[in-house]
Amino acid sequence: MTTKPKGPTSYFPSIEAEYGRAIDDWKAAMVASNLKSHKELVEWLKSEHGFGHGHATAITQHHLNPEKWAS
Repeated sequence: MTTKPKGPTSYFPSIEAEYGRAIDDWKAAMVASNLKSHKELVEWLKSEHGFGHGHATAITQHHLNPEKWAS
């Protein structure tokens, strides 16, 4: 039985489809940006990569706190 993703991971399929890169690629880009705060990363994804607010928030939450969202 497959469980449905919850929290930020539920957005990952649509993020990959809409912005054309795998989640791991986006997370690597976030590390390379040298930005550390939630607000900075969300704004960077929105302004530099055209993310919508919900998608930017979801991937940033998971990036900054992956242990919280682990299965």
